[in-house]
Amino acid sequence: MVRRLGGEPMSVPAVREVVQPLPDLEDVIVRLASAPDPLVVCLTGAGVHALFAYAVGQGLEPALTRALAGATTVCRGPKPAGALGARALPVSIRAAAPFTTGEVIDAVALLALQGRVVAVVHHGERNAALVDYLRARGADVRELMPYEWRMPENPAPLDRLVELAVAGGVDAVAFTSQVQVKHLWERAGSNRTALRDALNRRVLTGAVGPTCAAALAANGVEPAVVASPPKLNVLLLALADACERMRAAHPLADPT
Repeated sequence: MVRRLGGEPMSVPAVREVVQPLPDLEDVIVRLASAPDPLVVCLTGAGVHALFAYAVGQGLEPALTRALAGATTVCRGPKPAGALGARALPVSIRAAAPFTTGEVIDAVALLALQGRVVAVVHHGERNAALVDYLRARGADVRELMPYEWRMPENPAPLDRLVELAVAGGVDAVAFTSQVQVKHLWERAGSNRTALRDALNRRVLTGAVGPTCAAALAANGVEPAVVASPPKLNVLLLALADACERMRAAHPLADPT
């Protein structure tokens, strides 16, 4: 898509997903099955798929399916809803766009949570803000993290991106998750200030949605583009438009 829009893509792997063992899964299933009105919050489709993959390997898939079928399910966006739907499991509540933690909290705000068993299927990072909210409301929270986001085994492309951004060798950067921001900043090391300045002044910086934009802002970067709705094609189209406007304003520049 970048090439179709006239750009030259540079792929920078910034994260890898590592499947995690879930030693507490059987206990969580038992708690869900025995609770009078359990709640399950699914934060990503990848998390749901990884959860079932682990359950299959442990012989727990039928029990997990029954537990989810009998629970109120809350999905953060269409991907976890699709993952449940692929297994003919109902979706009780869908968080509204743009599918941030705030919308998930809004989705459960009117539910009775005191003493309620609530299982949270995390994405690659633990969502502490959501868990803290649920526990503050009196919920009995059980956490499952089927996979974890880690630094790529070969971080050289990230190091190269830092060098290019600081030296003016890249015109635009599209961030598609908050963890990409985290890992890029970790690799930047002593060049963090120079990287921040480059992304604010010379490089068109795009974020796929408000969560990603907040991660950039936490590191001092105000993205030029924040996709709305939070989708990759929307982000790339907006970056292409911003490049065209930059080209028109500065004819000697040729951002691609």
